Amino acid sequence: MKHNDVPETIDGRRRQLIGAAAVSLAIAELGLVSPALAASTAQTGATASADANAFGPIRQVDAGLLNVGYAEIGPADGAPVVLLHGWPYDIHTYVDSAHLLAAEGFRVIVPHLRGYGTTRFLSDQTMRDGQQAAIAADIVALMDALGIEQATIGGCDWGARTANIVAALWPERCRAMVSVSGYLIGNQQAGKQPLPPKAELQWWYQYYFATERGRAGYAKYTRDFAHLIWQLASPRWKFGDATFERSAVAFDNPDHVDIVVHNYRWRLGLAEGEPRYDDLEKRLAQAPVIGVPTITLEGDANGAPHPEPATYAKMFSGKYEHRTITGGIGHNLPQEAPEAFARAIIDVSRASFR
Repeated sequence: MKHNDVPETIDGRRRQLIGAAAVSLAIAELGLVSPALAASTAQTGATASADANAFGPIRQVDAGLLNVGYAEIGPADGAPVVLLHGWPYDIHTYVDSAHLLAAEGFRVIVPHLRGYGTTRFLSDQTMRDGQQAAIAADIVALMDALGIEQATIGGCDWGARTANIVAALWPERCRAMVSVSGYLIGNQQAGKQPLPPKAELQWWYQYYFATERGRAGYAKYTRDFAHLIWQLASPRWKFGDATFERSAVAFDNPDHVDIVVHNYRWRLGLAEGEPRYDDLEKRLAQAPVIGVPTITLEGDANGAPHPEPATYAKMFSGKYEHRTITGGIGHNLPQEAPEAFARAIIDVSRASFR
């Protein structure tokens, strides 16, 4: 296992490019795809992230406890890639990188997590549980429902934690992994330990959600709250109203507030999980080492709480590399730097990295 901190610089001007041609030609310049492929992508408009329907119709499938809403692009017989969003984001975290991967021949699946978008619980009686093991089990069930035996899994924020868990507990289902902000598996006992005041300050919303005032406030001001988090977590990302609103509609899900609040309360040991996940959580509490090929990514302007890369390198025992993406890239790295994220997926899935 080698730890390589490879900086990649994203030109600030490139981040402002709008439309398929501009994005595609930028990718070709970076060497991610060939100029011919980039030109083809430009002609078809595949990466026009300004288009609110860039993913096309959302598909639905019953999987485990859920009817999952998901986007799928790329050839049906392509190597599967599953991309997982976090909070407070949605599938559009990957709207550009997914099209880049599809153009390279991957079958790309981007699901709405429980509590987001068109994903719904099959039963009104099911607990609206946001604990980490529950979300990971959802993704394994989705892969089963779609007939995907093994996939490269990429994630950011909650999605990175979920990818970590699938790679750790079901390594036979995870061909390789890209994780934004590294190793994020946690446990309730660790969550009960106090941090230095400056570190605690960064988790202000976690403590807000621990109160009934916080639940009511998030329910009343969901969009305002999410917009603030976007700004704080990515202070140099100049996203527009249309970009935000395209994702914000995913928070209208009737289970969204319950899932988010339970997630953060569970982390602090203030809410119980479901017994069906107890064995999984016991295994996760041991901080299992991840053995699948992995690339971790971090932006140089991440305003959200995140561990330093040197602290988690030892948690990856297989082929491993860390890349720091510079140029003012914040917490929502796949959307802010889709070229770098797509390149990492391609490299890790083909084992073409250090």
